[in-house]
Amino acid sequence: MSKERARRREERERQAAIAEAARVVAAQKAARSARRREVLLGWIPRPAPGPSGTLAARRRRSTGMVLAAVFGLNLVVFLASDGWELRSLVLLLSVLLTPVALLLLTQT
Repeated sequence: MSKERARRREERERQAAIAEAARVVAAQKAARSARRREVLLGWIPRPAPGPSGTLAARRRRSTGMVLAAVFGLNLVVFLASDGWELRSLVLLLSVLLTPVALLLLTQT
């Protein structure tokens, strides 16, 4: 019985050694990849993290809703009208007035 136990322990240790070797190889590969990425992209400045929290989430949600409404309006006008003049006018007004709407609606 003890020979069987020793054989099973030896098998577990062998499996653990194989798994550890695989983890070491994966960690080395990840480190090489991170170094390569840092060398290639190190000169590009990283953007500062954006604001987080309840107010920022509310602002992102309202901005998303305004942009979705503007996109929907443009889509409806594009599908409902035949002339490019109206389509162009609505698109131009959307581009000009969307920042104003965002400013008015997202003031806290």
